[in-house]
Amino acid sequence: MSSAPELVVDEEKIKKAIQSGLPLTITTYTLPKEIEVYIEQVIDAFLRYVDQIKLKDYIIYCVQELVVNAKKANTKRVYFSERNLEIENENDYDTGMESFKDETLNNIGRYLQMQKEKGLYIKLSLQVKRDTIHIEVRNNVKATKLEQLRIHDKLARTRQYNSLEDALTQVLDDSEGAGLGLVILVLMLKKIGLDDECFSIKTTDKLTIASISIPLDKTMMENFSVLSEEIVENIEGLPQFPENIMLIQKLINDPDSEMTTIARQISMDPALTADLLKIVNSAQYMLSKKVDSISEAVKMVGIKGIKNLLYSYGTQKILGDDTVYKKKLWEHSYKTAFYAFNLVRNFKNDNNLLDDVYVGGILHDMGKIIFSNVHPDLLDKIKGFCNEKALPSSTFENLSAGMNHAELGAKIAEKWNFPERLIMAIRYHHDPASAPAESRDLVDAVYLANILCEYENGNISFDQIETGPLNNYKLNNSKQVGNLLERLSSGFMKEGQL
Repeated sequence: MSSAPELVVDEEKIKKAIQSGLPLTITTYTLPKEIEVYIEQVIDAFLRYVDQIKLKDYIIYCVQELVVNAKKANTKRVYFSERNLEIENENDYDTGMESFKDETLNNIGRYLQMQKEKGLYIKLSLQVKRDTIHIEVRNNVKATKLEQLRIHDKLARTRQYNSLEDALTQVLDDSEGAGLGLVILVLMLKKIGLDDECFSIKTTDKLTIASISIPLDKTMMENFSVLSEEIVENIEGLPQFPENIMLIQKLINDPDSEMTTIARQISMDPALTADLLKIVNSAQYMLSKKVDSISEAVKMVGIKGIKNLLYSYGTQKILGDDTVYKKKLWEHSYKTAFYAFNLVRNFKNDNNLLDDVYVGGILHDMGKIIFSNVHPDLLDKIKGFCNEKALPSSTFENLSAGMNHAELGAKIAEKWNFPERLIMAIRYHHDPASAPAESRDLVDAVYLANILCEYENGNISFDQIETGPLNNYKLNNSKQVGNLLERLSSGFMKEGQL
């Protein structure tokens, strides 16, 4: 009998997930010992890369407790089903729990195989969103009302205890998954300075989700902030927007300017003219005939549309696309912009939002593009600054690789006096739930467009897409998302052939 292949931790994949703000996931149906060991190793590597290794023992205990509880909940479903007991019925529940532990422990392999055959899984997710680590353990069964009451009762009791010793002196019923272990988990989180709000267990019609939120180390975030400010301060070394763009901006801001004057100035820049005509003749405007006149194109796009075009065009002119890496970043940005625009066009009746969402998509990864454009002299200056301020080398390495790129991009956008709405799209494109309410539709569209690109590339699964933006854009299941993505991808490919 051949042994199972050894699980090897892919540290590069972990680093990339952290730097890109994407969730890192581990899915299992039976939680064998080798998966438990693998989870420990992944957590170890993850915490090292975010300078939180001091939390390792606490986090490993908490995650182990949650995944084991999730496995027990799944086992309970197949056990109750086999015995023809209704888990939602209180009498049946009490009857089943009398023998659940003994009978399943004596034949655990069989029950684990049954839950695997039914597709009952446990999924661990680790993610860095801006300044917080989000840990989530979910299993695809709904917690019953009785289970929820018992869990909330245990959590309420935990508030009475000041220490683990206090808890251990009490007689706690641990026949449920959420027994003594859950109490210890909450007390351990308290011990590392987290309050009750950092831990939650929620249930939906199909899922039970346990979440832990841990603020990143303050020193680390301060180092990121200091270094980002230094980069922003020294970004003066890059050229300003080209003179023609600045002149067009001046004309647009002059209330006495006529559209024909603006059109004439745009026509003096062949590349900008080509971009404008491409946008007007793209699928975005659904025209019955091709537009060749710059004056007509300017009227169609409007003042706000021209302003937004200048932000994206000017940024690309400054930052360039002269390397393979930068070309890939811009290609991703244009695809994100196309997807975001079409999301809004299909699901929102808001022309103002349409004007903003395309350029928001183009500029969302500006922080990454900025770093790819830093010239050697400025790079040396930044490294010298790190040495002078005794910043850890990991601060520079992580920032240059993309970690905290949303905040860096937003700071640059602020410096270049971009509108607040575009700054919000850049800052919160990985963390839409934290965006201000007035920017939510725009941020949600850019977030969804970006995450759909990742989904299309196989980097994430459907259940890792945040439900808030999905609901905002009336996307309820993976089939809907798959159909939408098929249309978006086909439209983007046609756009590239125009």
